[in-house]
Amino acid sequence: MSLSFHRNPDGTTTGRNDAGGFTVTHADEEEVKRQLYEDAGWEYTPPPLPVPAGFHRFSLVHEEFGAVGFGDERYAGLRERPPDGCLPVDRGHFALECERPGRTLLDAVAGTVAEVRREHGLVMNSLGVEKPQEWLGDDRDGYAAHIAAHLLLMGVHRARLLGYGRKDVVRLLDATGIE
Repeated sequence: MSLSFHRNPDGTTTGRNDAGGFTVTHADEEEVKRQLYEDAGWEYTPPPLPVPAGFHRFSLVHEEFGAVGFGDERYAGLRERPPDGCLPVDRGHFALECERPGRTLLDAVAGTVAEVRREHGLVMNSLGVEKPQEWLGDDRDGYAAHIAAHLLLMGVHRARLLGYGRKDVVRLLDATGIE
């Protein structure tokens, strides 16, 4: 079964359940999703309420090749004393679901990563984005920003595994001309 969604030029969204041929168009994208899920016999969960101004919602994940999972003793302190605004969750890997303050999403993520590293000696290395090549949006604090933060954390983690250090990573960033 396959569900597909398309944003139309008039601002509406069209969704289609390819298995049964059900198609719906509506101004509210969530209503399209709800109807398609209902048609497919799947449970629909509405999106969470927006976070307060100056806060950002994100997941931080500690992904390692061959990791033993959420119950690993390395995470004991973090499970007991997570950063304010974060809740430990099991995603097959240890993760934190967070609503944290920050000027931007990257600012909120950076502050949380630094706090976890400082307080628990663990470097969170992912935002749990499954398909980062599926770039959506241009909102500086939206899904595209989650992908950018995810790729940066993942890139630093993998560079470290290969023996690259801070100077190597900063040299590469500087070479791009980013201001």
